[in-house]
Amino acid sequence: MFFFSNYFYFITLGLQAICVIHCIRTGRTTNWIWLIIFLPFLGSLIYLFTEVLTGREIQKVQSGMGGVFNPSGRIKKLENNLRFSDTFNNKVALADALLAAGQIQRATDLYESSLVGNFTENEYVLGQLVMAYFQLKRYEDLIATAKKIQKLPQFARSHAHVRYAMALDYTGNSGQAEAEFKTMKGRFANFEARYQYGCFLERKGRTDEARQVFTEMLGEVTHLSPPEKRNNRNWFALAKDELRKMKE
Repeated sequence: MFFFSNYFYFITLGLQAICVIHCIRTGRTTNWIWLIIFLPFLGSLIYLFTEVLTGREIQKVQSGMGGVFNPSGRIKKLENNLRFSDTFNNKVALADALLAAGQIQRATDLYESSLVGNFTENEYVLGQLVMAYFQLKRYEDLIATAKKIQKLPQFARSHAHVRYAMALDYTGNSGQAEAEFKTMKGRFANFEARYQYGCFLERKGRTDEARQVFTEMLGEVTHLSPPEKRNNRNWFALAKDELRKMKE
């Protein structure tokens, strides 16, 4: 019975992860995400049967489930797919899996090689390259890439935008960096960007301003929903740690 409970828990967790990722990537409404979060097993099944399970999508879900429990196996499968058919979609799928697995250079090479022909300005790949370049500390390349997509509405509150602001600072463009951080300020949201802005202020010796940023972040925690708290708990923990260091 105990084994069955654990097994069911991991199946539910895997289903939930796949459904939420699919929902975000395909631009479904946030109502689906709430359903999946608050009714993990039943909500995921409803989402699968109404939004996902249509022909090719079945293969995507199966592939995604394999990625949750066996990332190296998923990478091998995607490598075989690419050898069989060298297409844009196969390259990007493999690059995504490699990036998630921490194989940053291989992922970067694939993303770069996919930007040809009709896909030269593909916004998704450019956004992924921003994330990869940051990990490789290729800040100049990151900035040049981010500028190609910075006017897109989805860039405004993206992880790529945060990395762009940080890269500007790391390359000596502090004024531009601060301007970018300020565009991402907002109450009850953008906690990653706000935490990084606080760290930026600390690096510039503006401790009182940094303290205010971290304090405002933590003051909003009690007003957030459980999923919002869960999704941002890392940034709250880091903000608490920075405030603790300031007191020492």
